[in-house]
Amino acid sequence: MPSGSYDPDAVEPAWQDRWVETDTYAYESVDDPDLSFSIDTPPPTVSGDLHWGHVYGATLQDFVARFQRMANGEVFFPFGYDDNGIASERLTEDELGIEHSNFERREFQRKCREVCAEYEADFTEKMQALGVSIDWGHTYQTIEPRVQRISQRSFIDLYEQGREYRRRAPTIWCPDCATAISQVETEDDERGSHFHDIEFDVVDSDEAFTISTTRPELLPACVSVFVHPDDDENEHLVGEEARIPLFGQEVPIIEDERVDMETGSGVVMCCTFGDQTDIEWYQAHDLPLRIAIDETGTMTEQAGDYQGMDSDEAREAIVADLDETGALLDKRAITHSVNVHERCDTPVEFLVTEQWYVEILDKKEEYLQAGREMDWYPEKMFTRYKHWIEGLEWDWCISRQRSSGIPFPVWYCESCDEAVVADRADLPVDPLSDEPPVDACPECGHDEFEPEDDVFDTWATSSLTPLINAGWAEGDDDPASDAMARPELYPMDMRPQGHDIISFWLFHTVVKCYEHTGEPPFESVMINGMVLDENRKKMSKSVGNIVAPDEVLEKYPVDAARYWAAGSSVGDDLPYKEKGIVSGERLLQKLWNASKLVDELAPADEVPDEQPELAALDEWLLARLDEEAARAAEHLESRAFSKYRDSLRSFFWHTFCDDYLEIAKGRIRETDDPGARYTLRTAHERFLKLFAPVLSHVTEELWHDMYVDADSVGATSEDATAADGGATVNSIHRTDWPEPLGLDADIEGGERALEVVSALRKYKSERDLALNTELDHVEVYGDVADYVDDIARAMHVETLDLLDEAPEVETVVTGIDLDYSVVGPEFGGDVPDIEAAIESGEYVLEGEGDDATLIAGEHELTADMFDVEEERRYDGKGDLLETDGAVVIVG
Repeated sequence: MPSGSYDPDAVEPAWQDRWVETDTYAYESVDDPDLSFSIDTPPPTVSGDLHWGHVYGATLQDFVARFQRMANGEVFFPFGYDDNGIASERLTEDELGIEHSNFERREFQRKCREVCAEYEADFTEKMQALGVSIDWGHTYQTIEPRVQRISQRSFIDLYEQGREYRRRAPTIWCPDCATAISQVETEDDERGSHFHDIEFDVVDSDEAFTISTTRPELLPACVSVFVHPDDDENEHLVGEEARIPLFGQEVPIIEDERVDMETGSGVVMCCTFGDQTDIEWYQAHDLPLRIAIDETGTMTEQAGDYQGMDSDEAREAIVADLDETGALLDKRAITHSVNVHERCDTPVEFLVTEQWYVEILDKKEEYLQAGREMDWYPEKMFTRYKHWIEGLEWDWCISRQRSSGIPFPVWYCESCDEAVVADRADLPVDPLSDEPPVDACPECGHDEFEPEDDVFDTWATSSLTPLINAGWAEGDDDPASDAMARPELYPMDMRPQGHDIISFWLFHTVVKCYEHTGEPPFESVMINGMVLDENRKKMSKSVGNIVAPDEVLEKYPVDAARYWAAGSSVGDDLPYKEKGIVSGERLLQKLWNASKLVDELAPADEVPDEQPELAALDEWLLARLDEEAARAAEHLESRAFSKYRDSLRSFFWHTFCDDYLEIAKGRIRETDDPGARYTLRTAHERFLKLFAPVLSHVTEELWHDMYVDADSVGATSEDATAADGGATVNSIHRTDWPEPLGLDADIEGGERALEVVSALRKYKSERDLALNTELDHVEVYGDVADYVDDIARAMHVETLDLLDEAPEVETVVTGIDLDYSVVGPEFGGDVPDIEAAIESGEYVLEGEGDDATLIAGEHELTADMFDVEEERRYDGKGDLLETDGAVVIVG
């Protein structure tokens, strides 16, 4: 039996330990996909501590997992650690104060593994402390050998399909990370800069023109000048050549419609490369290549005297020299959008490098269609996915020039550069230490090979999580087979993730899995928002508005934080509000105290084994609880967590605790009513199950106290014993979602009866009367015949009579309020006459609602000009109380 106050500090960690120790949430493979539910959980990037985003996202996933486990059977809910990319590499460098380039690759990788292992152990401990129902027997790291094998297998499969290629071409490059990145890893950032008006000379002419640029350091890379075909002022320049100031190269002046005539002077220089448009011009007009900035952001020999400077330093020096020579006409401050690497906020460069790509631009419509075939929660998030695909301009660059990552399973012939890929049976391989699968080049016969030393983009591996979890290519002993070890899991039933990585993780997963299997990787997508501060601002260490989860959970129960998280509309950002957690804490105590009272009034050994004769109110409560259970399931299926939480809380707190529990208490104590005992116990057990997906710890504790560990559970606990010979079920989270009891009850009558109880309770409260104060006589107009005894007993009414006819109640107009913002402009100086007519009662009201009119003196006012104040008056004996469905008179 629950005793004292609820102690979450003792209860929560005890259950967290027990759930892990007993493998409560272990997935048991089933043959029928309809009897399992699979969740493609996001493997958090190992780049630091868990934050509110991790907590919030994992908790929403857990609501679905716990509900599906009760409603549908087995749930596959794994956990992964994304530890093979730039983020983990930079974490290691920061943690140890080193740089990856100073170490042999294997040595640096070893250091990465050691650092990541510490953070991963901390991740595990904190996720378990959140009570998330993860199956810890299915964990993985994106750098572990099994995942490396699957990732390399994916590369080989796409290569053999002709969906991958290696090319020396313009690449998006991060100078700080010193690696190629993909379009998805860039974002726009508003930054301060300067427009420099620079004078260019026309070759073989005395004429000059002006170009405005934010990047004068690219002058040594200038290969042409462009004018828009509709630019009448500058069209005469087309066909001439321009001389680049300071550097002297002579370049053609060409026309092209991509010139933005509204920016700067309308004449632009093309440099290889400043931005995407430069690349398009380079390709369209077959321009020469001049690389002035290298992979580290340092000026090359093309920059002449500025060689060896970093690009920022070179910009200042070039501007100073332009000014000295008179070529700098003006310099003015601006704010503009800069393309930066989302990982480190460094402005990207566009360099010509040799990289591996996955071809995606030719299948944009197919990837869109794959997205359309999935259910989106909320639906509006599909638009983000759609817009991303429609805006794609690059194939997916999957190679990275880093030390920590999964190596490409490729060697190159030193003679002809033919690529040789590893055999499937040999995976995983590392070309830096493993031999190629052939002794001689199949193209030219040469016997010397150069290993590929690039590694995969981390998204090239994390995009395979559905296949990793389903055991792709692990289903039999044939290394060429695509058979899955757990085929019932694929496609995964749900992909949960944040809206900020739709273009990263979701899109790339669709690409990879669609190419390997020919179908979308999941049935549904659940997109959560971000956690904001109380002022709805993004949490940021630099701003100082971070609220650490550890600090909150030291102060409040985990279940209270879970209650707060359930207050979200999926897809929307959720402000962190402590009062939401406090509300959750109050609900825990309410549930605990109500459970104590239920156990006192209806102990397990005194509850009938068979359903006894029930009073109308008993049947009504259980029938309403059937409706609430169905509504809760519907809300959870549609990921409407806040609707589920708020509806269930309201019904439990107000209908069950405030109304029914008080009524049942009187019946049991006065008449030892077995029907009330049965109803209390049955309803309480079902409430625990309905709350279990969110309030996971307190419901588990109460379940064991009152149903599993009780001396005699009784017939109401249909899940207390399992079908396998009566073995005790060890968790409420392994029981079934409540099935309807199917009682035929007068739902409207019961609602009406509780309205009467609430009205009488309010009547006593407003008059400072104790709730057990006797009322001599109450009359009710409304169909509550089946509930008279319950109403009278609950509200201590000596005599309660039902009226056959409604008492005469008159609606009296007590005032007219004018809307002067409308009346004033319409009637001007006549407003005092209207006021006087209303004051003296010399007015007529006609019609109702939007069709109402007011005739005051000689003026007619429409419904938007006034409001009517009304009062209900009863001239009979006693005090009149009105509800939606009944009229109550207290004599």
